[in-house]
Amino acid sequence: MPTGPLPDHLRDLLAKPNPAVIGTVRPDGQPVTVATWYLLDGDRVLVNMDEGRARLEHLKNEPRVSLTALDSEGWYKHVSVRGPVVELADDPDLSGIDRLATHYTGKPYANRERGRVNAWIEIESWHAWDGGKALR
Repeated sequence: MPTGPLPDHLRDLLAKPNPAVIGTVRPDGQPVTVATWYLLDGDRVLVNMDEGRARLEHLKNEPRVSLTALDSEGWYKHVSVRGPVVELADDPDLSGIDRLATHYTGKPYANRERGRVNAWIEIESWHAWDGGKALR
């Protein structure tokens, strides 16, 4: 997997509101994947979760993650990033989840009843694919 900065064409791909899956590691070492919203935030990736999600405990125990974004125009084109969650922060005013919801739906997040937590992933390495060939 390449390391270093993402090329601009991959940054452009990640900047779109694509379907994505995040992989975390349970305390027993088993991998877990779930669909998620994400947002390219500078050189990091922002994800957000309900304060009661098991994924939050997984990240506190083992911060290494993988996130794969599938191009919304065709899933044969996708980019995967790997790296640690370098920052976890409560989202008391729901501004983080609102950024994500607005990016994906055009509206703020509807459920205002539960606490949320932001997590920023530092991109250490990446891999991209487009219909049978690697993207560089």
